[in-house]
Amino acid sequence: MKLGIVGLPNVGKSTLFNSITKAGAESANYPFCTIDPNVGVVAVPDERLDKLAALYNSEKITPAVIEFVDIAGLVKGASKGEGLGNQFLGNIRECDAIVHVVRCFEDENIVHVEGSIDPIRDIETINLELIFSDLELLEKRIGKTAKLAHNDKEAKKELEILERLKARLEEGKPARGLELSDEDEEKFVNSLQLLTWKPLIFAANVSEEDLSDDGASNPYVARVREYAKENGDGVFVISARIEEEISELDDDEKAEYLESLGLKESGLDKLIKASYDLLGLMSFLTAGEKETRAWTIKKGTKAPQAAGKIHSDFERGFIRAEVINYQELLDCGSLAAAKEKGLVRLEGKEYVVQDGDTILFRFNV
Repeated sequence: MKLGIVGLPNVGKSTLFNSITKAGAESANYPFCTIDPNVGVVAVPDERLDKLAALYNSEKITPAVIEFVDIAGLVKGASKGEGLGNQFLGNIRECDAIVHVVRCFEDENIVHVEGSIDPIRDIETINLELIFSDLELLEKRIGKTAKLAHNDKEAKKELEILERLKARLEEGKPARGLELSDEDEEKFVNSLQLLTWKPLIFAANVSEEDLSDDGASNPYVARVREYAKENGDGVFVISARIEEEISELDDDEKAEYLESLGLKESGLDKLIKASYDLLGLMSFLTAGEKETRAWTIKKGTKAPQAAGKIHSDFERGFIRAEVINYQELLDCGSLAAAKEKGLVRLEGKEYVVQDGDTILFRFNV
């Protein structure tokens, strides 16, 4: 999974990126300190892996990972190249979803590019730039497709979808939410890599004081939540400054610090959960002496396609899957004991993999 982090300058975007990836992107109190997109890879916390690895005495633990791309602060006119914006917008097209950091805190020591705090204005500024960038892409694509549509039924169908998308964007609405009639249409729109088609999560960046009640008493957060609800987008509350402090601590110190703040989980944990929910993702597990590993798949994935995440040969020569829920396996103490109790199921090609399934795939190529 690849997430692009965007936002206006000085909203806490690079501070957040630094803290969750420890990649050390320069963070400064002025726009455009991040000239090239910074990339960091983060392991997805999953306590199931440690428990299974202990059961199998695994030599290696391999968690699922998320790749974060920090895009330089966008400003009004980015789609036309203001502040090198167009260059950065291109980098987001490769991401699976967009995390839009929105400033929901007052601090006279940190300048705001617009001179005041107004999260909805900030959101709409970024949204417009993404829409303008998508319109430019669509206009070029429509020009090429229109020439082919005279003699090609497929091109004619694509042209109709492109024009529907363009009309929606011209109304100031993101491509997300456009109703499509079938999977082929969805596949075509996915291939366009439109920025406003990508799932969106708002990271409401608050002060430490607003974290304990998850931003419930912060009027800026309330407005962001209302906006997101109307548009079907995700929201989570975070303090980039607190995440920065947490990133310097080891696991035990982190747990103590979170408890002292009245928090059950870090902002990174919240972001990962929100991302998985928004993208409809989950993890199945494989375990053995050599390696215990988490594999990220879409909810609803069938066993052969899940096997294909490990290796294409597994999918091509799929015979069956030996499946047990990880907790049942732990409770039994070994795979042999689980088999004796009849808890290991043999599943075929139509089995839909569930979150937390521990699977051994049988295949023959």
